[in-house]
Amino acid sequence: MMVVQPELVTGESLSEVIEAVRKKKQLPALSKIRLECYHEGLCAQILHVGPYSAEGPTVARLHEFIEHEGYSRRAKHHEIYLGDPRRTSAEKLRTIIRQPIQ
Repeated sequence: MMVVQPELVTGESLSEVIEAVRKKKQLPALSKIRLECYHEGLCAQILHVGPYSAEGPTVARLHEFIEHEGYSRRAKHHEIYLGDPRRTSAEKLRTIIRQPIQ
């Protein structure tokens, strides 16, 4: 999972937070947390509204658009979830589907 962090979060501040959490809770994946810059490059994206299980046609539309515009896919797409599935009905979930292109 990727979570955008504000610029004020540094490797040092993240280490401090991880250590503070480690003292309070036993979280097995805590050691996997890392801070890194992600430079994605040129992308095409589309907003999907609805359940995650119904994303197929939206992804297909994105791929058709990419080809129509003369580009090709260069890696796997990824998704940015804009809602909390615990609090939002499946029909109202919003997901940005982002596809790196060349």
